[in-house]
Amino acid sequence: MSDTRRRVKVYTLNEDRQWDDRGTGHVSSTFVERLKGISLLVRAESDGSLLLESKISPNTAYQKQQDTLIVWSEADNYDLALSFQEKAGCDEIWEKICQVQGKDPALDITQDPIDESEEERFEEIPETSHLVELPPCELSRLEEIADLVTSVLSSPIRREKLALALMSEGYIKKLLGLFRVCEDLDNREGLHHLYEIVRGVLFLNKAALFEVMFSDDCIMDVVGCLEYDPALVQPKRHREFLTKTAKFKEVIPITDSELRQKIHQTYRVQYIQDIILPTPSVFEENFLSTLTSFIFFNKVEIVSMLQEDEKFLTEVFAQLTDEATEDSKRRELVNFVKEFCAFSQTLQPQNRDAFFKTLANLGILPALEIVMGMDDLQVRAAATDIFSYLVEFSPSMVREFVMQEPQQTDDDVLLINVVIKQMICDSDPELGGAVQLMGLLRTLIDPENMLASTNKTEKTEFLSFFYKYCMHVLTAPLLANTHDKNSKDLQEGSTKINLVCPDNFQTAQLLALILELLTFCVEHHTYHIKTYIMNKDLLRRVLVLMNSKHTFLALCALRFMRRIIGLKDEYYNRYIIKGNLFEPVINALLDNGTRYNLLNSAIIELFEFIKVEDIKSLIAHIIDNFYKALESIEYVQTFKGLKGRYEQEKDRQSQRLNRYRRDARSLDEDEELWFNDDEDDEDGEAVEKCRMEDDFSDSYGKYMEAKKGAANGANGANNNGKAAVIPPASPAVTPNNSSTSSVKTVALPATPVVKTALVGLVDYPDDEDEEEEEEEEEQSQRKRPRLSS
Repeated sequence: MSDTRRRVKVYTLNEDRQWDDRGTGHVSSTFVERLKGISLLVRAESDGSLLLESKISPNTAYQKQQDTLIVWSEADNYDLALSFQEKAGCDEIWEKICQVQGKDPALDITQDPIDESEEERFEEIPETSHLVELPPCELSRLEEIADLVTSVLSSPIRREKLALALMSEGYIKKLLGLFRVCEDLDNREGLHHLYEIVRGVLFLNKAALFEVMFSDDCIMDVVGCLEYDPALVQPKRHREFLTKTAKFKEVIPITDSELRQKIHQTYRVQYIQDIILPTPSVFEENFLSTLTSFIFFNKVEIVSMLQEDEKFLTEVFAQLTDEATEDSKRRELVNFVKEFCAFSQTLQPQNRDAFFKTLANLGILPALEIVMGMDDLQVRAAATDIFSYLVEFSPSMVREFVMQEPQQTDDDVLLINVVIKQMICDSDPELGGAVQLMGLLRTLIDPENMLASTNKTEKTEFLSFFYKYCMHVLTAPLLANTHDKNSKDLQEGSTKINLVCPDNFQTAQLLALILELLTFCVEHHTYHIKTYIMNKDLLRRVLVLMNSKHTFLALCALRFMRRIIGLKDEYYNRYIIKGNLFEPVINALLDNGTRYNLLNSAIIELFEFIKVEDIKSLIAHIIDNFYKALESIEYVQTFKGLKGRYEQEKDRQSQRLNRYRRDARSLDEDEELWFNDDEDDEDGEAVEKCRMEDDFSDSYGKYMEAKKGAANGANGANNNGKAAVIPPASPAVTPNNSSTSSVKTVALPATPVVKTALVGLVDYPDDEDEEEEEEEEEQSQRKRPRLSS
């Protein structure tokens, strides 16, 4: 466990200020008798040889960076670094170093005792005192000044003191005066020292020094000092570039002199950081953080000043949309707006919101609609960048504008259609612009970023708009490149592939982008894309691309179908079955032969998914139509598994059919038994009828009681359906079959009781209605066993 934690790489800094890897090993801190102190030892993990043996000196400044890096200097030109695999190991060694030096491990840098004493004096000495004694600013002392500036960079406290000394004495301007003298005398040695001095002063990382160095009267001399790098045979010509090559273009004249000065200063400082200064080493990574902040705040100030100048921005957009504006002028205007939007990324979120709302109110989107349709490639590229800033900021703002556009007969003027056409017509062989635009389109049609709370109908309205006015433009290249040679329309269910398949690489790339977008739609739009696919028979056209010689395009077509099947939607499944759309996929699998490649794996995964998810309709279609072609594929069990699923389903269907037939036979037997019981009932009725005629002379009151009792018995039989409520029946109605007896015991015993009542009421015309009701009850009771069974 400790091995992993203390695994490190050892680095040393070479003469070119680049880090050399000295090997990988494991670090430990132990007392070394020869060095008479606690030392850092690193032994190589390969052979155990000693990569590093360094005594932890009380006066050495160690620095911890990025949680896993410890760096220090052992000599004037010998810098070391340990890069730990784990933070825990770095923390352990850092605590050991701090323990030896008596420092707080919470600090990221240790300081030597001299610095501590200076820090104590620093607190006692008044601010006006000179904390570092600078040599006189003379040509003969330049080497001494350069050594002083270079030596303080490793100590934060001494850097602070030197910065205060440089500011209090106006030393920077004196040094730059010496630069002009050295350049006039062509004193290369002095110029090389001045390079080291100015570079060191920049690394002091003090904003107050930057204000002096980057002022109008000093910045070009600073750039001049940085031209004379001692490592170069000939000096660079940065000043010549800044003054002659780099041109400041004012698309609209800027009247504010402060704004003009700020723009010039920002450009030059950015040039110093990006072009002149070398890439900072590990030691110097934080030395220029204040320079970065200086540029950042300058950009914020420029954006704010431009945004507040309403006349300036209004004039920019007026000229941008004016048809009379020359193409060269319009190109400059678009590039200005692009740079303006790029600067806005430095703003805080609330300020950035206000910035883009200002642009929207000034008409940025209508202007883009015009500019993106122009023939100039540079203008279109810059307009695309501006559009990407707007979409990234607020997709809803763009969608709202698009839907508010007047619905003209020509859909090509709509902003989204302009974007789609630019994507389709990208002349770049690698389709760099098309890829960028496709990403923007996907953001616009993504339901995930459509506002549900403030505008519940945005998703429905925009998607309806998109599929009505824009989808045909997006799919036009796909449909054009998969058309039938022989007929205008494909015959439904046709299995022949008489379609054009693009072989041009750029066209294939474009179709792949379109398919990627359509696949996204299948996953996120459900209803709208389903309707479109069905109406246009789109999947059939897409599967034509399975024949493409470009495997990536065939895979895109397959991915589109896989996403559709992945939805497990029976509407899609029926569409696939009806159109026999597995045929091109299976043909591609068979044509691929025994080659084990991505296409092979992707097709097999498609069928494996159908098997695992047990999509019965597709399994039956595949086995019924294609199993003979697939049964020879045995290096995977997918197709045998599909066959197994198919057989299992057939067995279940067969069992269900047999059960139905058995039930039908049982029904016939029950009916026959029922009719036999009816005959027995009729014999019983005749006996009852004779008995009732004999008792007819009884009083009318007794008859009414009998009638009431019979009615109650019939109602009980109907309501409860249980034999226990009904009077005992004839022994002939008690069959042994349990399933049949439950039905017959419920209905049949009630028959004699009801008929007894009917016979008694024959000669009474007043009770005819009651007779009809009772007859209906009797019929319903007799019919119920057939319905139940």
